[in-house]
Amino acid sequence: MDPGNDTGISDFLLLGLSEEPELQSLIFGLFLSMYLITVFGNMLIILAISSDSHLHTPMYFFLANLSFVDICFTSTTIPKMLWNIQTQSKMITYEGCLSQMYFFILFAGLDIFLLTVMAYDRFVAICHPLHYTVLMKPWLCELLVLVSWILSVLHSFLESLMVLQLSFCRKVEIPHFFCELNQMIQLACSDTFLNTMVMYFAAMLLGGAPLAGVLYSYSKIVSSILGISSAEGKYKAFSTCASHLSVVSLFYCTGLGVYLSSAATQNSHSSAVASVMYTVVTPMLNPFIYSLRNKDIKGALMRFSGMAVLKGSIVLG
Repeated sequence: MDPGNDTGISDFLLLGLSEEPELQSLIFGLFLSMYLITVFGNMLIILAISSDSHLHTPMYFFLANLSFVDICFTSTTIPKMLWNIQTQSKMITYEGCLSQMYFFILFAGLDIFLLTVMAYDRFVAICHPLHYTVLMKPWLCELLVLVSWILSVLHSFLESLMVLQLSFCRKVEIPHFFCELNQMIQLACSDTFLNTMVMYFAAMLLGGAPLAGVLYSYSKIVSSILGISSAEGKYKAFSTCASHLSVVSLFYCTGLGVYLSSAATQNSHSSAVASVMYTVVTPMLNPFIYSLRNKDIKGALMRFSGMAVLKGSIVLG
């Protein structure tokens, strides 16, 4: 690698998950399948919620937004990875890398904020059921989503702006399948102290605070459920938040696991492989978790598929 600095660098190299030629077809097929399942599954959730008036409630409004964000989240990284494998090219432009990093941070932040808002929704529904419709008005739900967008955009813009100030060596090889912020900072040739401090401070503030909110909400939820006398009442109360709890656990456990393991091993390739869990697998599993554990979503999907089949038969007829 040429050690000279070059602020006008034009291309980066994404090394991907493996450099073994015989594995590229397997990786391409696997990630294409997971990407299509993610897009199709989350799109079905959005269409089912929008087409069923019974699901026009705060909980499903947030779920539809989460599904949209998950589609965008995976679309930020996977199509470029598939394109590089198909064209046998590892190249990504400097502008393309910054854009990918910006949108990745944006949609990752939105995932975190929306999961926190959904935890608050479940807290109000279970701990204050009589005041639920008063507290969770449509304008408040829209405001919570809007604030989530604003905070995510501002955070992503700040991180991207700070990376713009860095200078890179003339040939930059990123040992990942996308332009991750941490990798970009590590590969810079200029001083990265401020970038590192901002990155960790933002992670603690924008990651830690929502996690604390989720934990607080569920501590109150568990306390309320334990106070219910009948077993049937406990089951009914728990079933309303079981899907969300599963998704939150999956997202945070995989995300924290990746960063803790990468910090312990200092192996960039292992970190890239592990990051597949929260960048690809979690968004893919979310529709299955919500549809399999939720009677309302299953019913809406069945009604939507029935309507689609009926319209198709009318058109063909």
